[in-house]
Amino acid sequence: MNPQTLLLILLLLPAARAFQFTRMAQYVDSHQEEYVEALRDWVAIESDSSNVLKRPDLHHMMEVVAQKLRLMGGTVELVDIGEQELPNGQILALPKVVTAQFGNDTSKHTVCVYGHVDVQPAKLEDGWNTDPYNLTEINGHLYGRGASDNKAPVLAWIHAVGAYQALHMDLPVNVKFVIEGMEETGSNGLDAMILAQRNTFFSDVDYIIISDCGWLSRRPALTYGTRGNCYFFAEVKGPKQDLHSGVYGGSVIEPMTDLIGILDSLISPSGKIQIPGIREAVAPLTDEEWKMYQDIEFDLENYKNKTGVSQLMYDNKVDLLAHMWRYPTVSIHGIEGAFSDPGTKTVIPAKVTGKFSIRQVPNMDPAVVKTQVTDYLHSVFGKRKSPNKLKVSMVIGAKPWLANTQHPLYEAGKAAVNKVFNVDPDLIREGGTIPIARTFQDVTGKSIIMIPIGGFDDGLHSQNEKMSRLDILSFIMIHFLKLQKNNKHRREQNQHACL
Repeated sequence: MNPQTLLLILLLLPAARAFQFTRMAQYVDSHQEEYVEALRDWVAIESDSSNVLKRPDLHHMMEVVAQKLRLMGGTVELVDIGEQELPNGQILALPKVVTAQFGNDTSKHTVCVYGHVDVQPAKLEDGWNTDPYNLTEINGHLYGRGASDNKAPVLAWIHAVGAYQALHMDLPVNVKFVIEGMEETGSNGLDAMILAQRNTFFSDVDYIIISDCGWLSRRPALTYGTRGNCYFFAEVKGPKQDLHSGVYGGSVIEPMTDLIGILDSLISPSGKIQIPGIREAVAPLTDEEWKMYQDIEFDLENYKNKTGVSQLMYDNKVDLLAHMWRYPTVSIHGIEGAFSDPGTKTVIPAKVTGKFSIRQVPNMDPAVVKTQVTDYLHSVFGKRKSPNKLKVSMVIGAKPWLANTQHPLYEAGKAAVNKVFNVDPDLIREGGTIPIARTFQDVTGKSIIMIPIGGFDDGLHSQNEKMSRLDILSFIMIHFLKLQKNNKHRREQNQHACL
């Protein structure tokens, strides 16, 4: 945090809080190496939730998180959430969910912070400039898988609580943590755990805060909505084994040809989803939304350059943001069973599985989408008159989430961001999916805010994912101010009740 920003904060804050903020800022700055080393230790754990071979690393990651919170004096529990059945029938134990609590003062608000410590797959040969599991600092940027999504944000919240403790400051709110290890593959088992603990762990929670997203531009942001995700496997099975294309080509109807044909039917070249009923279910764009999108800081040319494309699907800011955030999209991700190694291989695969997803938005329901997609693909496949067999399955069905930006929680978030960065944040939606947000909203009935911790260029899910040193320090301070704001709101409520 630069001196100019700190000076503005001190001028704006009341004297007592300004003194607290000064102490906190000095403490955070003097301990930044400790924060970086903690992130280095966490990044080194290959907690890839999509790779069953990495499941021991994932279990270890949850133990590491629990131990860190125990050492801080939190009331910590590792909650068993059961087992996972893989598509091949294999059964694996799910990583336990870490819950923790700091403070139980009934006169204070209770804030619950959600985060995850599993990561997307990463290999050096994918195009990383550094070892993805060895945190590497270059020009103030910390490169490593999970650095931005979501290990540094989880640590930033933990370090904010730790700073209060180290300075012997009373936490202005009670703080609870829910940290999981399966977010990147759909948060398996977490919905049931939240439902089971609705009247226990979550009974006294007032607000839920999620920091698992990023800014849209160089301007700080608060996130008020996410898209859902329906992820599908479309398996086409033909011959009993792979065949030589020279010997059998022209005599059999190939599964790969069928699969390519049905995948091509999902979406038009212009991006129009061709599955009946999908587009009709989408909530219409309101005038208020249109105005919000107009005011957001976003540069189409910078976005185009960042993504490395010569043309975008839409040529104006509002249309592009709307189709990134609040309209559904179809993306085809890969084909299992197809030959993809370097070199040549003249094979006809006996079985291939196409993998694609539909990002869903408000008014869409995963169960309905599953039926629509399954019926449509079988209809398209039937018209091919193929003797091969098609099996369609939905392996992820996460709902979208949308918050009320007029809630006092967002006012507190905006004030905290403004104090640190001296600018009002953009209010944005997220095109990706944070499955548990909608579950928290539906099951607990609590208000939720998303506070992004990460730059627009952090490369979430991509090669060379990073987190800036400055971002970590700034957001520890935002959390400090956010907790103070929540406490202020509690005092105001109590005063109103007395009147």
